[in-house]
Amino acid sequence: MKLYLSRTMAKAHYDVKDLKLASEGKLKIEWAGKQMPVLKKIQERFVKEKTFKGMTIAACLHITSETANLLIALKAGGATVVANASNPLSTQDSVAASLVKDFSIPTYAIKGEDNETYFKHLNAVLDYKPHITMDDGGDLIYALHTDRKAELKNIIGSSEETTTGVIRLKAMEQEGALQLPVIAVNDSDTKHLFDNRYGTGQSTIDGILRATNILIAGKTFVVGGYGWCSRGIAMRAKGMGANVVVTEIDPVRALEAAMDGFQVMTMKDATRVGDIFVSATGDKHVISLDIMKHMKDGAIVANSGHFDVEIDMAGLEDLKKSKRRIRTSLDEYTLPNGKKLYVLGEGRLVNLAAAEGHPAEVMDMSFANQALAAEFFVQNKGKLENKVHVLPRALDVKVAQLKLDAMGITIDKLTREQAKYLSSWDEGTS
Repeated sequence: MKLYLSRTMAKAHYDVKDLKLASEGKLKIEWAGKQMPVLKKIQERFVKEKTFKGMTIAACLHITSETANLLIALKAGGATVVANASNPLSTQDSVAASLVKDFSIPTYAIKGEDNETYFKHLNAVLDYKPHITMDDGGDLIYALHTDRKAELKNIIGSSEETTTGVIRLKAMEQEGALQLPVIAVNDSDTKHLFDNRYGTGQSTIDGILRATNILIAGKTFVVGGYGWCSRGIAMRAKGMGANVVVTEIDPVRALEAAMDGFQVMTMKDATRVGDIFVSATGDKHVISLDIMKHMKDGAIVANSGHFDVEIDMAGLEDLKKSKRRIRTSLDEYTLPNGKKLYVLGEGRLVNLAAAEGHPAEVMDMSFANQALAAEFFVQNKGKLENKVHVLPRALDVKVAQLKLDAMGITIDKLTREQAKYLSSWDEGTS
């Protein structure tokens, strides 16, 4: 992938759809903030300690009301914060406007922006010469290692939000190409066990329903993959009455899906029975052109992976006889044989292209991890190797405990006798 970057926007302090939308966006940010008590606790500490004084943080994330609360928390900690969208269709325009007008956070994000604008926005945030970057997909890091190498000297670390991004970063590390320390926020238990599973599961169904208004009960719902995102989607589809089919390449995950009660088969076999197809694997052409040719007339196709490569959209565009927009985020493709397929959100991640993304309650933990990752970089400046790191287990546990506290849940503690037993080897069968 090549990023075509220019400096034409370097002097513009923002690029959003319409600042008049700010009042609507501010209310959305406020509502999301009420559902994010863990991040709020961390923000209160940042305010007292001025954790990021003198630091510039650039965030390439989905510009949503939840993301806004993370950016506000970082700014409250003394940082200069600048943001751009990590996906052309994921921006909430009113939130972008509010970030600029109400919180003075330079923001470069417009829902529906073309690729040229997307990369101009990416370039614009790097023009601020950040010390810390936050990614959702790895595009900032990619730019720093290609077109913007001069900015690498300023960076003390970067964090990555998604499975897709972590895959890219680990590949860079293995090839010896990674030139800065990275924290894989996605690998924290309080991120992927909750955000990926419950967040993706609910928001993907939400996006499908908003785009189509179909009844899921009774339909055969095919899920590509059985990682944490895919299993969340499968779980929620099953809960709505769908007959769920899982496709996999990993024998262990396939076995797990079978024992969780799902049908497991190849994607090609699934085309004979599937009504709805959703891929969330982080890989390319999981739903290939050949697969789409074999689907039933009227099949619905969606992607819940970060990049729009999981569906072969270019192949479908070349093959189609005709195309028309039926509803917002719903395109009808007529194939040469007369068969019709329905693609949601232009093949981009359906939960944000057709809906509003994950609920704030689950992003509370994900963005708490992002905030703590930024703090970890400040505390360990110059000490970290240029590799993919995971946040210390103690911070993961801290986020979980803060969430439990906010939910009013108390749990047991080990007695001294129990703790001693678990740490000894000479006590067992008497």
